[in-house]
Amino acid sequence: MTSSMKIETDPNAILACTVCRDVQNFDLLIVDMEEVMGEQWGDLGFEDALQFFDQPEANDLEFIALAIDDLDEDDPEVLKRIVIAAKEKGIRTLLIAEDVTPSLLHQLLRMGADEFIPYPPPSGELLEVVEAIRKAPTAEESETPAPVEQEAPTQQVTIPTGAPHAQGVIIATHGLSGGSGSTTLAVNLAWELATVSKDKPPSVCLIDFDLQFGSTSTYLDLSRRDAVYELLTDTESMDSDSFAQALQKYDDKLNVLTAPTDILPLDLITNEDVERILDVASRHFDFVVVDMPTTVVQWTETVLTKSHVYFATLEIDMRSAQNTMRMKRALQAEDLPFEKLRYVLNRAPKFTDLSGKARVKRMAESLGISIDVLLPDGGKQVMQSEDHGQPLAQLASKNPLRKEIAKLAQSLFELDEDSSQAA
Repeated sequence: MTSSMKIETDPNAILACTVCRDVQNFDLLIVDMEEVMGEQWGDLGFEDALQFFDQPEANDLEFIALAIDDLDEDDPEVLKRIVIAAKEKGIRTLLIAEDVTPSLLHQLLRMGADEFIPYPPPSGELLEVVEAIRKAPTAEESETPAPVEQEAPTQQVTIPTGAPHAQGVIIATHGLSGGSGSTTLAVNLAWELATVSKDKPPSVCLIDFDLQFGSTSTYLDLSRRDAVYELLTDTESMDSDSFAQALQKYDDKLNVLTAPTDILPLDLITNEDVERILDVASRHFDFVVVDMPTTVVQWTETVLTKSHVYFATLEIDMRSAQNTMRMKRALQAEDLPFEKLRYVLNRAPKFTDLSGKARVKRMAESLGISIDVLLPDGGKQVMQSEDHGQPLAQLASKNPLRKEIAKLAQSLFELDEDSSQAA
């Protein structure tokens, strides 16, 4: 079946190609390509694509669909060469990815890939993206408005001049092991708080303090801006206006201070810098959600002390148990308020998994802690939402993980409301 899109070029020309290790692994993509491109598409392997770009026939190509899965992550360099070569030839690159890490997707997008669709592709998504590609301006046409796009977030961000109370609630998330869902919790909790009430939603600011590999910008499809680095390196002269200039808006509801553009040493900022940033944020926002690096640094103490709630995420495994014990001992040795830690178990066993629930209980007892929040496994939809740059509430509102985070946000909001009324 051919697409309803009008093709004004040679009807025999090849206008698009899938580029993948084995196109049979992406059978649904084949169906979509036939619907959108009719007979005007072909299939190439990775090395074949690099050679084909030098052929005269490649001049007719509108785009390539670079289809990859987790097995292709073993050789990311060939993927990067394909994206770069296509960009040099003026050929658009559409990423079709299944079970690929956000890190690789981010690299390919920065290399010049134009669009991304998860596999299996949503119904009609390929047609919509191809139409957008054909309507997109050329490189020469897009050069002039580019600076305007970069300035837009700065102009849109305005923060209240006065908070409804003396200090907003500061909530931190800290992963006790890599991949335990700290950033996923921070991003989705911040969004749920920002949308928790339709009548009078609280103002929320999300701060990414992982200066090296912070990914809140990726999870919300926001750019990394130089203004963040300028803010971090000169907090002494920071005021409300300069803080607002470093923020970005997501969907006009959530304010975000992303991680810097480049990888920076964690000791770039001091205790005083962190305290100033948190003070300014809490003066202007009802809730401040801080995503912390897994590494414990000098200013971790500052965030822990100033936080009203400090969520520590872990999983049911030995590394999480050992790291939890190390963290507990470190805080107790320095006489720090370790009782502020609220342990969050990610990928918790289901309600019917009695043996799993018993393991959780034994783990908590052996560590001498109380696991306050149990988050279920959100499955592939979690990675898909992060790759799409959208919170779970927007991409998969019925996801079990999203529902639990929404409940957590509701309880925090109600607790803050009660405390405000009591005061």
